Amino acid sequence: MSLRIVVCVKYVPDATGDRRFAEDATTDRESVDGLLSELDEYGVEQALRIAEASGDAEVTVLTVGPDDAKDALRKALSMGADKAVHVNDDDIHGSDVMATSAIVAAAVEKTGFDLVVCGMASTDGTMGVLPALLAERLGVPQVTLLSEVAVRDGVVTGRRDGDSATEQVQAALPAVVSVTDQSGEARYPSFKGIMAAKKKPVASLDLDDLGIDAEAVGLAGAWSAVDSVTARPARTAGTIVKDEGEGGKQLAEFLAAQKFV
Repeated sequence: MSLRIVVCVKYVPDATGDRRFAEDATTDRESVDGLLSELDEYGVEQALRIAEASGDAEVTVLTVGPDDAKDALRKALSMGADKAVHVNDDDIHGSDVMATSAIVAAAVEKTGFDLVVCGMASTDGTMGVLPALLAERLGVPQVTLLSEVAVRDGVVTGRRDGDSATEQVQAALPAVVSVTDQSGEARYPSFKGIMAAKKKPVASLDLDDLGIDAEAVGLAGAWSAVDSVTARPARTAGTIVKDEGEGGKQLAEFLAAQKFV
């Protein structure tokens, strides 16, 4: 039986765009271009490498999001993934990481898996806890924040680099792993890959398909709430210190006044 790899990816607002909040205090995803989260590209890359090393594996990319989130799936498919799953339901809007993990877990179970691969965090929420929550909901071991990862004989192994030490970790499949941005540069989609992606299957699921109550997700089911949002003030010109022999002293006094020293 071939190795079933599911890669969780996210469609996020472009970090170079003018990001802001919508009226309901959620991220405004309509007024800025979106794309596949850069950190998730590393997850796709490692999944493809594992599949290539296995010689008998299928890579499915899975995302939760609105219609435009299909762009993230197309990017992953053009990189070489075999098929995609798109969970799309209006009631998902405003879901926090707890609800998102429940939705993703249900979709992963419905898809079928031996290994789930995630990026280390999303570039919009940057919480980095979804892989752990996902493993808990699926009831499988987690091997997270890996800079190297491999699968052999039903075991996933990897290297986790810390500030003062390096760990070699492993877990029996099925399992959930997350990879860092040090795991290896993601490949660029080729023209052939882009054209092939148009013919690859993309399954669509909603909350009913997953057996999830709409009241358990979205803004209504969130464990936290945003009471108010204030726009970041515009940058000022700052303080200019003219050096006429006393520049160093003035700089020191300024830093002391701002409690930087």
